[in-house]
Amino acid sequence: MNSVAPLSLAKRLRPLAIDGRTDGTGRSVLSARGELVHGCADTLAGVLAELPVHTCRIELDMAGVIFMDTAGGQFLDVLHNHGRRHLIPVSATNWRGQPRRVLELFGLDTTDPLRSTAPDPAPTPGPAPTPSAVALERAEQLHELREEITQLRKAIASRPVIDQARGILMATHACTSDEAWHILRAASQLSNTKLHKVAAAVTAGAESDGPSLPEELRTALRRAVARCRV
Repeated sequence: MNSVAPLSLAKRLRPLAIDGRTDGTGRSVLSARGELVHGCADTLAGVLAELPVHTCRIELDMAGVIFMDTAGGQFLDVLHNHGRRHLIPVSATNWRGQPRRVLELFGLDTTDPLRSTAPDPAPTPGPAPTPSAVALERAEQLHELREEITQLRKAIASRPVIDQARGILMATHACTSDEAWHILRAASQLSNTKLHKVAAAVTAGAESDGPSLPEELRTALRRAVARCRV
């Protein structure tokens, strides 16, 4: 049994892979490796759908998972819901590194987060409970984590065009890679333009039919180059 999620973030992340076996007692032992990002829940769902009908227990080893963003919650929900539908115990253990820290931030059991997803007791009449200070703090921390992940995705996505712009500057001004980086940063600051937009403009302007650089950005680059050569 083997399933691999599609590559994400322009093939810069390690896709999630899940393999395993089912023994004679009906216990399925699965191992996950890679990153829990967008698409990981679908990968797990596909693996679970292929398990033998006589499966009576699922144990998922997470030791090979090196990164997890908020998609990890969907991944755990798929496993938990599968266990509830089929009335079998499920577990996800051996969390390490960054994924383990994310579980701590979520307030989940880092030994097996599915322990904290037991069925809710029957609701009782009465007013809804007021969120505790701990719950509010965790919600704020989760929001900050999502913002950090969003910034990381943007940085990864913009890296190729920045590298291209550095190469163009190195060829145009006979400078080193570090000097080209400082030129881009200085031009970004002088023109009050985001770094990836400066890089995109430089890359587009280098094409034979590409647009000319805006005057403000051309001036900023000229000043940045002059600074670099002082």
